[in-house]
Amino acid sequence: MSETIRRSAVIPAESAGSRLDQVLAQLFPEFSRSRMQQWVREGAVLVDGRIVRPRDKVFGGERVEVQAVLEDIITVRPQAIDLNIVFEDEHILVLDKPAGLVVHPGAGNAEGTVQNALLHHEPALAGVPRSGIVHRLDKETSGLMVVAKTLQAHNSLVAQLQERSVQREYLALVAGALTGGGTVEAPIGRHPRDRLRMAVVENGREAISHYRIERRFPAHTLLRVVLETGRTHQIRVHMAHIGYPLVGDPLYGGRLKLPKGASEALRDALSGFRRQALHATRLGLIHPASGEALHWETPPPADMQALLDLLEQESTEHGARD
Repeated sequence: MSETIRRSAVIPAESAGSRLDQVLAQLFPEFSRSRMQQWVREGAVLVDGRIVRPRDKVFGGERVEVQAVLEDIITVRPQAIDLNIVFEDEHILVLDKPAGLVVHPGAGNAEGTVQNALLHHEPALAGVPRSGIVHRLDKETSGLMVVAKTLQAHNSLVAQLQERSVQREYLALVAGALTGGGTVEAPIGRHPRDRLRMAVVENGREAISHYRIERRFPAHTLLRVVLETGRTHQIRVHMAHIGYPLVGDPLYGGRLKLPKGASEALRDALSGFRRQALHATRLGLIHPASGEALHWETPPPADMQALLDLLEQESTEHGARD
């Protein structure tokens, strides 16, 4: 079970010049500093109504509002779950996560996750925060993830993510015919009424997605999306926000729209694709130990590729009829 935490306080004048996370640990001693830092990063802590960072300095007199979800502490145990590891050395490993696999345990997913599998693959990861997981993919999103195997590597990768130097590129199949690429720069936060969803909200955290067209189909578009930030559900929220939701997205896709003149095979394929058509296809970073620039790339999984092949076939036939 989880519990919603609500707290408020005024920062005392004598705290002027201190880091926000230090002050929060003093104001709310029932919560650890690391937990408060995480809540700040998630946008669950507002200072005078503004999104802030853990390292921001305070002036004294500001009003702090905390509204966060306190999850139960879950003991993660090793489990023998196959992982598709595309690179590994003594510092990092890169895996190609299949759709349907949750990254780490949470409410309703205590076992059978990437984190359980990692602890079985490398027991020493128990000594690294979150077993080395520094970024995540949604359950039904497939593709590349990097895992830190040492504290040094963890610190390096977290710093690279904060500096936005990690290159993360996705293939996203959206409903609708886009005519050109672009950038979505719209803040993302928790949906004001539905806690399971994220949304573009005025006081959300900065979120920037760059997209370009990879392939056009009569009623769909395959995009390459590069993330500048890494908010929860970012690509899914941003593309729905501009009117081009991801095919199959159960949260943000809206009602299924079948293209006119589509074959029965395509109609069945679109109706039967019950997850967001999103694949983390390319990952680039600086190796934490060697300093070498590395990158990896993987093709879409079989279900997404089959849908793309069918769209390609129909597009070719459509062009021939025209």
